[in-house]
Amino acid sequence: MINYTLLTKPGIILGNLITVAAGFYLGSRGHFDLELFLFTMLGLALIIASACVFNNYIDRSLDSKMERTKGRALAAGLISGKAALSFGAALGLAGSLVLVYKTNFLTFAVSITGFLVYVLLYSIWKPRTVYATAIGSIAGAVPPVAGYVSASGQIDIGASILFLALIFWQMPHFHAIALYRLKDYKKAEIPVLPVVKGVERTKIHMLLFILLFIPTALALTLFGYTGWLFFGVTLVMGLAWLALCLAGFFDTREGLFGKRMFIVSLLVINALCLMIPIDMQS
Repeated sequence: MINYTLLTKPGIILGNLITVAAGFYLGSRGHFDLELFLFTMLGLALIIASACVFNNYIDRSLDSKMERTKGRALAAGLISGKAALSFGAALGLAGSLVLVYKTNFLTFAVSITGFLVYVLLYSIWKPRTVYATAIGSIAGAVPPVAGYVSASGQIDIGASILFLALIFWQMPHFHAIALYRLKDYKKAEIPVLPVVKGVERTKIHMLLFILLFIPTALALTLFGYTGWLFFGVTLVMGLAWLALCLAGFFDTREGLFGKRMFIVSLLVINALCLMIPIDMQS
């Protein structure tokens, strides 16, 4: 049973559900519906779990080449491909039914779009093109939008800002992972940016996306969706992330730099998600 649980990538589910919760709270604008929130979280958890299972199935040959992932159930042959596909399909069906019958159709449509982008585009293109990272960032930006539209029933400026902020956050986050695990990616011949374009080009890309992320996240306050407490904390965290990125241009230890950037990126996004309900309550 533990192998099936790990197949869903619980860490990724948890990380995404944090953004779903933040998006839902932002979209509720003070009218929080607990029952709707719980069904939204359940439905999205099942859809994300399904996507991760299908991703594991598609990546099984790549995973067997990488030190970090060679112990995964499919890569190690602990679960059959047929069993994994059946499990993933069951999760996806269950999640779809929850979203359709307990939230609204727009939430379902947004969620399935993210699912299809992740499974059919990102997972398949990952070993083929450096642009797969950008495609993956689109899929990763969907969960908070799904949470938002579940609460609000619409896609508006707030949903658009969330979507863009998450895309801009994910790019340096993913590049940090690629730098931290650079040897693994080279060994598996996966065309991530530092493998294809080099470390310095990757650092420049990370810097540019952080510069895009900061004003985009702050736009939630400028457009009246959050208050100045959110603005202040997000600005401080964003500038700290930016400073760390700038310091990386003077550090040749790309693995250590990537690890630090990865950790700080998680602190940044979790602070942003946490500050949405705190700021709105205050």
